[in-house]
Amino acid sequence: MHAESTPDKLAVICGDQALDFATLDRRANQVANALTSIGCREGDRLAWMSYNSLAGAELANGVRRAGLVIVPVNYRLRGAEIAYVLNDSGAKVAAAGPDHAALVAAAAADVKGELRYIAVGDHVPSGWLAHSDFLSGAPDQFDTLSEGLGPSMIYTSGTTGNPKGAWRPNGVDLVRVREIIAVFELSGTDIHLMCGPGYHSAVSFFSAVHQALGATIVMQPKFDAEDALDLIELHKVTTTFMAPTLLQRLVDAQERKPRDVSSLRSVILSAAPCPYALKQRAEAALGQVLWEAYGATETGFNTVLRPEDQLRKPGSCGQAMPGHEIRLVRDDGTEAGIGEPGEFMVRNAWLAEYFNKREATDKSLHDGFFSVGDVAYRDDEGYYFICDRRIDMIISGGVNIYPAEVEAVLYAHPAVLDVAVIGVPDDEWGESVKAVVQLCPGSTAGAAELIAFCAERLAGYKKPRSIDFVEELPRDAAGKLLKRKLREPYWASAGRTI
Repeated sequence: MHAESTPDKLAVICGDQALDFATLDRRANQVANALTSIGCREGDRLAWMSYNSLAGAELANGVRRAGLVIVPVNYRLRGAEIAYVLNDSGAKVAAAGPDHAALVAAAAADVKGELRYIAVGDHVPSGWLAHSDFLSGAPDQFDTLSEGLGPSMIYTSGTTGNPKGAWRPNGVDLVRVREIIAVFELSGTDIHLMCGPGYHSAVSFFSAVHQALGATIVMQPKFDAEDALDLIELHKVTTTFMAPTLLQRLVDAQERKPRDVSSLRSVILSAAPCPYALKQRAEAALGQVLWEAYGATETGFNTVLRPEDQLRKPGSCGQAMPGHEIRLVRDDGTEAGIGEPGEFMVRNAWLAEYFNKREATDKSLHDGFFSVGDVAYRDDEGYYFICDRRIDMIISGGVNIYPAEVEAVLYAHPAVLDVAVIGVPDDEWGESVKAVVQLCPGSTAGAAELIAFCAERLAGYKKPRSIDFVEELPRDAAGKLLKRKLREPYWASAGRTI
């Protein structure tokens, strides 16, 4: 549509390269035709691992156009972690950018089934198809099979440490998408900065929505605060989405060297709680532009806190989004009253199922309401406040980390007798990963050795940032680890519990 109405308008800008809508349309058509030519069919899945790039924008549009489903792969995963996602998703094709093809190739030995591999860039592993060859000769016209945002699958870690695919086979009704557009006041005249990783559900969602509206996307391959401010000033950016950790870096950089950010009208926050002190600094540095949303990959955005309420409602994640029915449920299954904490459960059109994990889906669903394990309360104005988590998930810099996965690695070290991994307060990241270890008798292993052991087996953000050693971990008579008791001393002076 935009290729016809505004063909010369820039659709995507990345560094000194750019695509107008007409060119993006032609290249997306080539991708769709090329995928069809290698046997891909509607509903097939293509895994994509890369930094943000123009090639990624072309690929994502072409995949949707052909009725396929793109599966973004966290580019911080390694080895067996990558293979797990490829196997679990049932991907027919795996594509990787120039910095990640070697990583995917190394994981390929553990991938089941026959996959086609496509490499973007100069490094083409043996047996892979070069991106240029893949597109060579593909027609630039295609009869579109899919309109709108289409089906989606985003991987989010599970409580056992294995990722789970949040699967929406039918996508989301466009009426619901329009509600999001209306709430956040998005439009085709926006210039949107995509600065977070495209594998993050909210980052990719807001970029896709802006593009569908005909807005221009300014893309950073990887986030850099100084560069982000320069891009905002240069391109007159109006909207962006980021986790609070990135906001902190942006505010730090703006305080060091102010840029003209007067074009900004919406900085949408989610993925982790945003400290009140940071909101105060952000308003001073950027203006009254903050929006905060609470939700999950599985449930979409459930609440929104508008700019005028950021400082008026400290600690709140906002009011319910249109079309979202929220319950706060006590342990006995009854609904909590005003000011009383309860498990946050939501029913809406955005609910995903866990791909090939019916039991995990059923465990999270209760009478049509989905829970990811958060606990919240509601005030008398209908504003929600997240106050705790039922599960032990750590959110560090907006990224979910599940202790069981890290604990499993540490248990494999011969010096470790018992271990617990917890989140502890971190001024920059919100939480950081700490391991509390009981060594085997006579062992002299130190923190550096154990952290290095984890670094070889886990994505960098999952490894412990610090390790404490204890004589014995707190457990009850049945042997259950008392993590709350373990966490309390670290959080006592933080002034918050999450």
